[in-house]
Amino acid sequence: MYSMWMTLSETVLTELEQSADEGRDVRAFADEAHAIFDMFKQGYLREDDAKDLLDRIRRAPVAKDYPYIEPASLEDIKRARPQNRRNDPPAKIDRAAYYDKVYGAWLGRCGGCLLGQPVEGWRRDRINGMLKDTGNYPISKYFASDVGEAIREKYNIIDEREVYGSNTINWINNISHAPEDDDTNYTILYLKTLEESGSSFTSEDVAHSWLKNVPIYHVCTAERVAYHNIVDLIMPPLSGSCHNAYREWIGAQIRADFFGYAAPGDTERAAEFAWRDARVSHIKNGIYGEMFCAAMIARAAVSSDIKDIIAGGLGEIPEKSRLAEGIKKVLAWHETEISWEAALQNLYGIYDEKNGHHWCHTISNAMICLIALLWGESDFEKTIGIAVCAGFDTDCNAATVGSVIGMISGAEKLPEKWIKPLNNKLASGIDGFALTEISTLARRTVDLAVSFQ
Repeated sequence: MYSMWMTLSETVLTELEQSADEGRDVRAFADEAHAIFDMFKQGYLREDDAKDLLDRIRRAPVAKDYPYIEPASLEDIKRARPQNRRNDPPAKIDRAAYYDKVYGAWLGRCGGCLLGQPVEGWRRDRINGMLKDTGNYPISKYFASDVGEAIREKYNIIDEREVYGSNTINWINNISHAPEDDDTNYTILYLKTLEESGSSFTSEDVAHSWLKNVPIYHVCTAERVAYHNIVDLIMPPLSGSCHNAYREWIGAQIRADFFGYAAPGDTERAAEFAWRDARVSHIKNGIYGEMFCAAMIARAAVSSDIKDIIAGGLGEIPEKSRLAEGIKKVLAWHETEISWEAALQNLYGIYDEKNGHHWCHTISNAMICLIALLWGESDFEKTIGIAVCAGFDTDCNAATVGSVIGMISGAEKLPEKWIKPLNNKLASGIDGFALTEISTLARRTVDLAVSFQ
């Protein structure tokens, strides 16, 4: 019951890990945090004690030898970017050509999300075991639940469970269009927000748009905390940091795509749009993850070279951040010509999927996206397949890389078997967008991007 509201009592252990990531020595707080969390598991809240503990943890000093430089303000972030970053002028939009690309990005995002959604939360052994037992490894089709009783029992496959207002898990045999998901809700939300507020939208515009358009049970972790903060009139940027143990989790990264769609070729502008959004609910690498992905997608509108696209994203975030370090590790692994499976094993040596903080963190999942993009070699099926086989946040990561590859290839070149089941329709929980044609979303996106030039 309590976990539906993201109580402070349940976040204390995550805060220990998050603050340690930020360079604080938190060992003195561990016993107190475990005591509060143990009471929470028994159904008792110690919210005042938890709040006091969270404040004391955040006041712990950062180690003097902490090697990372991770600023918050946009100007400081820009100063911390690589000196040799690209700085290309914005692309001139050819409406027809860009429509095909944006439509492809929307479709790719929806398809990737649909592939990963039924197995979100599964560990990788369970995912890959089911894939192999159903003759679907490497992935060549969507997950289905009509696989025979023996496999259903072995992998505890069920069809009924509440998922974003639906009572059915979205296996391919249960859907007639792209189902609702937070990964696609935000993409629609920012189309609506920017249509209303224009290219000069602010973080406060984003905060108000959340309250007007998104039911609170349709947002998670960092967004749920920020939502409560905004209701309590704690506005950005404090809404993203106040008692928010999830402040570097993946939530902002999954909100990046529309800002790339709205700024084709202009990585700096896409990253700035993303910064205005991310600071509502995140700090540091939580913000950089959204900036990085938005810039990659913007670059994908004018480039088909995966390494060039990654460089476009890397050039918009602080050079000495933990996210930049993780990105460079994956690029170095790729240079050694190991397999994608071996690259994932390297990742698993750094991040533990059984640790919720690792499982849902920006950096671990961004690294999975890069492995999928680099080893996927611009092949849509292979790319989204690697993203899901990796485990961790399957629907988020497959949606992000699906968006990138969809933007590169355009709608006309996406494989029909991955696109046809979407039936050109996307369901959402965003006010006014219950079930919308994906082609209509793409057309409105192009109209907006053109108006911003």
